Amino acid sequence: MTVDLSDYGASEDLLSDVGELGRIIRVDRGECDVISKKGTVRAVSDSSRSQREVAPVTGDWVKLLKTPEFGNIIDEILPRKNKLSRRDPSDERVEQVLVSNLDLVVIVHGIDRPLPPGRIERLLTLAWSSQSEVIIVLTKVKEKNGLLEETIKTIEAIAPKIVTFAVNSADSSDPGLVKIKDMIKPGCTAALIGESGAGKSSLVNALIGGEIVETGEVRSGDRRGRHTTVTREILLCPDGGLLVDTPGLRSVGMWDAQESLEKVFYDLEERSKDCRFSDCIHESEPDCAVNEDVSLGVLDERRLIRYRALLKELADQQVKISKRKNR
Repeated sequence: MTVDLSDYGASEDLLSDVGELGRIIRVDRGECDVISKKGTVRAVSDSSRSQREVAPVTGDWVKLLKTPEFGNIIDEILPRKNKLSRRDPSDERVEQVLVSNLDLVVIVHGIDRPLPPGRIERLLTLAWSSQSEVIIVLTKVKEKNGLLEETIKTIEAIAPKIVTFAVNSADSSDPGLVKIKDMIKPGCTAALIGESGAGKSSLVNALIGGEIVETGEVRSGDRRGRHTTVTREILLCPDGGLLVDTPGLRSVGMWDAQESLEKVFYDLEERSKDCRFSDCIHESEPDCAVNEDVSLGVLDERRLIRYRALLKELADQQVKISKRKNR
């Protein structure tokens, strides 16, 4: 059986390229499952052949080479259209690419738990940094309707223009699910991100129409779930479109996210144009328009504090990266 790689998002330029083309659909224990015209093959990454400092990730387009010693190897990782990245939890000086070549990032939150403003700000910053379209999906609506209105108000206060769906993943005819399916068109790659137990795997199953990925229970005490998804894997939807279920994100460290941070805090960025100093950091500077709004009650001081903290996080990160490069 020949696989049509356009179903997996290949452009005409990619399809016309010479060589054995494939897309990584799963990375596991240093090896990759790659979908090619011939089907799914297992391949290893040859660091001497792959582009320097580019580790293969789910979503990458690659060129394969068959060798007598190792079988299929990744000969080249092709340039990425975009990537979804965070700061590596084990080393804050290193970028961790979660998925590449995306069209849509779906932030998933289960309304069986509160949604802190700081978390949605971080997730939006992370998602928008990928330069993809971003939506928010609230799951478990049937379980806990009491928090739905509060959660939507939190989102609207932070990102009033973001498209938000509230869904019951157990109901295949749910209007929200139907609209999300319509967004994930043939060739479109959508990655789901959120905490463990947020309902990502259940949402994937609902969108694909079957028990494709394992789902798990959450603890009753703190509503946290175990990692039912342990790797990032691309799944092909029956009507076209691709879904990437990702492990739950415990930490959402920023990486090269200045532009998207400004988008999340657009209200502060706009108001800062009225500050006396163009480089005002909204602390103790005189004639700071942002602090004036705080004193008047127009702006929630907690939002400003979170903004300052994220700006500092990005600035400190750049210093550490620079020191590492200069060693």
